[in-house]
Amino acid sequence: MKIDTVELERIAVRQSQYPDANLPEFLLVGRSNVGKSSFINAVIARKNFAHTSSKPGKTQTLNFYLVNRAFYLIDVPGYGYANLAKDQSRKMGLMIEEYLKSRGNLSHVFLLIDYRHKPTEDDVLMYDFLKYYNVRTTVVATKYDKVNQSARAKQEKVIRDTLKLGNEEVIFFSSLTKKGREEIYHIMESYLHS
Repeated sequence: MKIDTVELERIAVRQSQYPDANLPEFLLVGRSNVGKSSFINAVIARKNFAHTSSKPGKTQTLNFYLVNRAFYLIDVPGYGYANLAKDQSRKMGLMIEEYLKSRGNLSHVFLLIDYRHKPTEDDVLMYDFLKYYNVRTTVVATKYDKVNQSARAKQEKVIRDTLKLGNEEVIFFSSLTKKGREEIYHIMESYLHS
C-alpha cells in the first residue's frame, strides 16, 4: 500500500461530530503509552504526523486521520492511565463505547498491546468487550524490537494465554523496523477492495 495523502480531518468527542463520508474506518485502541502515535506514523509512513508524547493520557478525543482519501485511521484515548481523574476516565470510556456501538462504517479494530509485558486487566477487558460486540479485531503487539529473541516464544505464550486468543492472528509490530506493517496493510486492503 502506498500512502499518498494524510490529513487529520476531524477531532470529535460525540457522534454528531463524526465525519459524514461513508468510508471504511479502522479504530486503534490500547492503553496509554502503548505506542499508538508511533504505530500511526509507521502505518502512514510519516515521521511525526501523530504526535508522540512521553506523558501518557494526552489523547482525549477521537482523532480521524483521512488516508489517501479512501479510509480513516481513528486514534482514541488510551485507557488505564492512573493519573486521569475518575470522571474524565469514565467520560473517555463512554466516548469510545458510543463510537463502537453507533458507527456503521467501522471496518476493523486494531487492539494495541505492549509486547514487553503481560496484557493488563484493561487489555483483557477491552478485548472481551470487542468480542462481546462481535467487532472484528486484530491484536497488535507493539515494541516487538525491544524483546530479545530468546524471550519471544515465552512472551507470545503469555499474550495468547492471557487474552485467550487460541489460533487468532497476532501481529508483532515494531514502529522502528516496520515489522508487521505489511500485515496491517493487508488487513486494510481487504476492506478497501471488497
